[in-house]
Amino acid sequence: MKIEAEWMRGGTSKCWVFETDHLAKAHANLDDLLPRLFGSPDSRQIDGVGGATSTTSKAMILHRPADRDVDVEFTFAQVGIEEAAVDWGSNCGNCSAVVGLYAIEKGWVIPDGDSTRIVTRNTNTGQVIIQQVSTPAGALPIVPNAQMPGVVFPGYKVGLGFQDPAGKTTGKLLPTDETTDTIVAGGTRWTVSMVDAGAPVVIVRAEELGLDIERYETWKAGVELQLDTLDLIRRQAAVRMGLAATPGQAARAVPKLAIVGPPTGTDTDSDVNVMMLSMGKPHPALAITGSIALTLAARTPGTVLNAITGTSTAALKIRTPAGVIETWSEEHQGSLLVGVDRTARTIATSIIHLPETLGNAVEASLATATR
Repeated sequence: MKIEAEWMRGGTSKCWVFETDHLAKAHANLDDLLPRLFGSPDSRQIDGVGGATSTTSKAMILHRPADRDVDVEFTFAQVGIEEAAVDWGSNCGNCSAVVGLYAIEKGWVIPDGDSTRIVTRNTNTGQVIIQQVSTPAGALPIVPNAQMPGVVFPGYKVGLGFQDPAGKTTGKLLPTDETTDTIVAGGTRWTVSMVDAGAPVVIVRAEELGLDIERYETWKAGVELQLDTLDLIRRQAAVRMGLAATPGQAARAVPKLAIVGPPTGTDTDSDVNVMMLSMGKPHPALAITGSIALTLAARTPGTVLNAITGTSTAALKIRTPAGVIETWSEEHQGSLLVGVDRTARTIATSIIHLPETLGNAVEASLATATR
């Protein structure tokens, strides 16, 4: 079996991009097909196209809807690594940046002026994302030339504007109707804020974790010692936010968890220090959907983040392990757009080979994983 796909970088993530029609030719359930294509369950994903990290085991599935108000609809899949499973519960903002570029490169959208507008809709959340791809003189630059924190090489500039992002998963910006809540985990009471915008996020104070506020570079080591406790917090938050019936049923990727602290005294380039967890591990940069949630949290008096940033302006500068990311907010035709600029690039055009019948492969891999 052969399946067409593009390998693309979006922001600080890599993903395999499929068209719905191409996947349909496999006549297989995507919960079975995608793990096999990626080589899961296997921490190395050695017999598949997965990158063996949470930021490189991702898929985007695109199609052109009949709805004339939307240029491209897309579904995001976070493919498990050690597990032959797919998490459909959220969107990936970094990978979202590939959608507009793909549409232009495939001729679905014709460049118009120095910046081409592509209206996209994420089916996981129903979120409309207005993408602006830089197309000087009505075309993509011959050589991509836009830089961003966390990526060594340039790509094509893509602006992502999340339209009215509050409550797309749970129905509310504050799913519990409270700006702060108390969660008991590991025998300790934790003060958190739970926010749903772009993606559901639970926000934890760095001070309560005992992290050194003046030495952001030491956070990663401190966080890695407390991953089990942080996962307990995240799972309890999933129940509080209505995302799971019990902590044990919480998805690996939803909600996301962000640890926040004030900038160091000498730091004039950022408003807040953030370390986000992705699939249970420190994220090397920042989940963009999470940055949208953090932006609205900063604008909401009483939240853990607002206590750090104070009255937020239209822009929020977030320090991440990869550098400072700046988000923006603006009113557009009666809607609130909250966004961030990313870069994207196509790495390869590929034919992926699935060497055996899917049913036998999945049964065999699961049997091996449980031995």
